[in-house]
Amino acid sequence: MSRLVTDQGFGPVPALPFVGLDQIASHRGALDLAQTDAPEAALPYLADLACIRIAFPSVADGRGFTLARRLRALGFSGTLRAQGAIIADQYAMARRSGFDEVEIPQAMADRQPQEQWLARANWQAHDYQSRLRA
Repeated sequence: MSRLVTDQGFGPVPALPFVGLDQIASHRGALDLAQTDAPEAALPYLADLACIRIAFPSVADGRGFTLARRLRALGFSGTLRAQGAIIADQYAMARRSGFDEVEIPQAMADRQPQEQWLARANWQAHDYQSRLRA
């Protein structure tokens, strides 16, 4: 079981028909990307995709943040979801790099309750530049 994290807190994870990049030609609106996938491979399909989910296998692996930024630069305007090993401290970075939501395993949600995520929900104020300006 997983939990979906947004700026409003925890919620259920909606069931979407995700396919991998190798099956993108038969997608039904949702794509799964690994942190090693090239987002340019999905370029012909971006306008038809409603959601792209990017895997984070480890909290120390930040390649998913770069993928999100590249997808937004390519023009993807649908929902971007980070999935996996994301911690509350990384939520502001996820939002700044283009993610709309984060999907975490229930065990991580138990260790980092909703209050820890909501403390970072004002992600635009959680960067070093805004603290320097204050």
